Amino acid sequence: MAGGPAIGDELVTRLILARHGQTAANVTKELDSRPPGRPLNELGLSQAAALGQRLAGERLSVVHASTATRAQQTATPVAAAHGFDVQIVEGVHEVYCGDLEGRSDEDARAQFDRCYHAWWNGDLDAHLPGGESALDLRARYVPVVEAITDGASDTVVLVSHGAAIRLAAAALLGDTAETKYVPNTGLVILQRTTSGWALEHWDEASPVRGDVTAGGSPA
Repeated sequence: MAGGPAIGDELVTRLILARHGQTAANVTKELDSRPPGRPLNELGLSQAAALGQRLAGERLSVVHASTATRAQQTATPVAAAHGFDVQIVEGVHEVYCGDLEGRSDEDARAQFDRCYHAWWNGDLDAHLPGGESALDLRARYVPVVEAITDGASDTVVLVSHGAAIRLAAAALLGDTAETKYVPNTGLVILQRTTSGWALEHWDEASPVRGDVTAGGSPA
């Protein structure tokens, strides 16, 4: 895990990347990547409420969410705690699963897992069948992050998706940090300094019990 900014770097802004709460698709390991997608289940709504409480003491300038229903539902308590409306942004939805979309069978999971592991072994051009590669995800996600953090005076929150957050964070950090699975409502906190992005914190366990961990759907 990377450290904070080097001595002498000027902190420009902070970015909190938050994964959405649990959905029924996470429980059944269904590959659900196309927005609007599944809504939060009962536990997911509880996780979203807890995330709102967790971030209530932060100095936030804006709360963004992807075009997926589950991301917007998760962002709502966070934004409400600060008197904000959720700002929906294009381009930060989950990496598209293509031909595997909506499937939860063993073969689909095996195909997804092979591609998923290829990305972490450096093959960023590996494609999901009929879907996206890590490079495709980064090409649409990273410019959005740069745009929403440009000129921000306080911390920016973006509620998004597990694989997307992991891939984008690695890209922003220059592939120098050890990345990990992001649990439901888990946080990855980055600091943007005058010399680039640095990692402040990476949640490695679910803040709320009941998360489907590495064996579940990251979408």
